[in-house]
Amino acid sequence: MKESIAPVADRFMRYVRIDTQSDPHSVTQPSTEKQKDLSRLLVRELQEMGVTDAELDEAGYVYATIPATVPHPVPVVCFCAHVDTAPDCSGTGVKPILHRSWDGRPIVLPDDPTQVLTTERHPYLAERIGDDIITASGTTLLGADDKAGVAIIMEAAARWMGDTTIPHGNIRLLFTPDEEIGRGVDKVDMQRLGAVAGYTLDGSERGSLEDETFSADAVEITIRGVSAHPGFARGRMVNALKVAAAFLEALPGTGLSPETTSGRDGFVHPVHMQGTAESASIGFILRDFRTAGLDEYEALLRKLLDEVIQRHPGAGYELRRTEQYRNMKEVLDRHPGVVARAEEAIRRAGMSVLKHPVRGGTDGSRLSFMGLPCPNIFTGEMAFHSLQEYVSVQDMEKGVETLLHLASIWSESAASDATPDAP
Repeated sequence: MKESIAPVADRFMRYVRIDTQSDPHSVTQPSTEKQKDLSRLLVRELQEMGVTDAELDEAGYVYATIPATVPHPVPVVCFCAHVDTAPDCSGTGVKPILHRSWDGRPIVLPDDPTQVLTTERHPYLAERIGDDIITASGTTLLGADDKAGVAIIMEAAARWMGDTTIPHGNIRLLFTPDEEIGRGVDKVDMQRLGAVAGYTLDGSERGSLEDETFSADAVEITIRGVSAHPGFARGRMVNALKVAAAFLEALPGTGLSPETTSGRDGFVHPVHMQGTAESASIGFILRDFRTAGLDEYEALLRKLLDEVIQRHPGAGYELRRTEQYRNMKEVLDRHPGVVARAEEAIRRAGMSVLKHPVRGGTDGSRLSFMGLPCPNIFTGEMAFHSLQEYVSVQDMEKGVETLLHLASIWSESAASDATPDAP
C-alpha cells in the first residue's frame, strides 16, 4: 500500500521534476521554452479543477480566475509565484526526497554525500524537527524557490474550487517566468490581470511577511586602455585589465560588500569582469533599502574610478546605470490594509507574524510600482540557489491555510467597508 502524502507536497514533488531553469544570456521571452512545460501543466490542472479561463500566453504567463463565492462586491486580489529556477545550480533531473518526520540528524544527500544538511549550517532546520522535509539528491537545486509558492497557490485553488462555502471574492492567479533573472514581470498585462492588490508567494520561514525590499540598480563600467604590440609597448600601452584590477582593489574592503554586510546594510557588488588590454568591462549590482543610497554608491564608484584613471594617463571610462527594481515599502506604506490583511491571515493560521526586510527583491517589488501593491508571503523555501535547498511540508501546508484565510478576510473587509474598491 502506497504511503499517503500531503496534497501540497505531492504537487510540489511533481513540479520540481520539471526543469524550468531560466537563462540570463537569452534574449527571448521567456528566456527558456522549457519553463512553459510547467506552465502548461498548471493550466491543465486548473482546467481540471473547473477554472474555465486558465490560459498561458506567448510570453510565458499563466492567468486564471477563481470565481467569487459571495454576492457582495470584493476587490480582486492576485496570488503570484514564479515557475523558473535560478541559473546558479543545475535544474535538470531533480530527484526530490521526502524525509518523513525528520529527527534532527544530519541529512546526507545520496548523489553527493559531501552535501550534508545540519542544524549548525541551517539553523532554521532546528525549528522543523519532526516535520516532513523535502530535499534534492545533492547534484541539483530542489526548486523550492519558487515551486513551493506555485504548489501552495495551486493547492489553495483546488480547495477554493472544491468548497464553495469558503467565502471569497474573485481571485486572480498569476504564474510568471524569468523572475530569477530579473525579468519576471516585464510583459505582465496589468489590465488583463485586473487586480487591485497582490501577494507573491516567494518568502522563506513560516509566518514571515515581507513588505520591504532592496532598491536595486545595475552598473556597467567600461574601462578604455591603450593597446600596443607588447614587444614595443614601453611608454605606449595602458592595460585596461590592470586598470580594472586597480579599481576593484580600491573598493572598500569591509562594510560595502555582500560578504561583509547584513540587516539593513546596502552594498556595491561586482558580478562579472571581462576584457582585453585595450578594453575591460565590469558589471556591478547596487543594493540599498534607501533608494537615495544608490546615488551615493554611484558617486563612490565614479570617485574611485577618477582616482584610478588619474594614476594611469591615457586611460578612460564610461559608466552606465540601469534601474532594476525599487523598495516595495515606498508603495505599500500608502496601502497599509494590504499588509494588515496578510498579517491577520497569518495569525488566524496559528502563527506569529515575522517581518524583516528582504535583502533582495521579488516580482512584487516591481508589481508594486506597476500599480499592484504586492507584499511577499512565506512558503518555507530555504537555502535557495544552493544544492542544499530544502522545504518543510508543514510550512507549505501553513502557506495554503494562510491563503484561504487571506481571501476570506478580503471578503469580510469588503462586506463592512463602505468603499470596497480601495485596498
